[in-house]
Amino acid sequence: MANYPASLLILNGKNAGDDTLREAITLLRDEGMDIQVRVTWEKGDAERYVAEAIELGVETVIAGGGDGTINEVATALVKSAGETKPALGILPLGTANDFATSAAIPETLDKALQLAIVGKAVPVDTAEVNGETCFINMATGGFGTRITTETPEKLKAALGGVSYVIHGLMRMDTLKPDRCEIKGENFHWQGDALVIGIGNGRQAGGGQQLCPEALINDGLLHLRIFTGDEILPALFTTLTQPDDNPHVVDGKSAWFEVSAPHDITFNLDGEPLSGQHFSIKVLPAALQCRLPPDCPLLR
Repeated sequence: MANYPASLLILNGKNAGDDTLREAITLLRDEGMDIQVRVTWEKGDAERYVAEAIELGVETVIAGGGDGTINEVATALVKSAGETKPALGILPLGTANDFATSAAIPETLDKALQLAIVGKAVPVDTAEVNGETCFINMATGGFGTRITTETPEKLKAALGGVSYVIHGLMRMDTLKPDRCEIKGENFHWQGDALVIGIGNGRQAGGGQQLCPEALINDGLLHLRIFTGDEILPALFTTLTQPDDNPHVVDGKSAWFEVSAPHDITFNLDGEPLSGQHFSIKVLPAALQCRLPPDCPLLR
């Protein structure tokens, strides 16, 4: 029997009753894979389980859930003490799975688990906000953030990523821009923003390619702003991607400073953060992640 490295799966509690997942783990255990499972119940559980995984000496911590679960586990790994840390594996089980989709993680449970356990670990960047919290995929602000945070759970469960679009169309009456100023390396913009995307990864909100050229190992964050002039031209630009649209502002930098005269909210891979000032910087090669060899997010 082959000797496989030990792994610990941190599973979002919403997926604990998935019989297909249970069968997949049982089959892999029968093949000789050492997989331990921990189920989250509330915020902070993932951090405790990552600490336990490090004590156990496993080679991989697998995040089983959506973008929020992946980011919570990734952040705990980045913030953990010690030079030797387990690699991050990804088991996409959420509503949108934006990061996993961008990274070309297999959709089937058995293939995703195999990749998470025995796939090649490569160094990837994460981003840090205000010196405290992190995100691995994207920080989004503006109208899009209000929609993703307000979309009902039942609608997301029934329709998946398209639920964000439907709920957004229903809430067009609340559409209003945020006045803000954004600075970066060789970048400065000030005005009214309807949507702000600061990406380590490429997509958010159930498949919206806000930062279509972002890479997770280039030491840079990509920025896309949909200005507050007109919403429909900006939305059509998302679909057609012309290079010269006046309603879209792009930039890239190792850091960005966002300031506003009023409170605005950023969604950090599912975790809302409100304030008037945000200092966002990339943390190059902050953790190891098991990704497919043809992962489009790698340069």
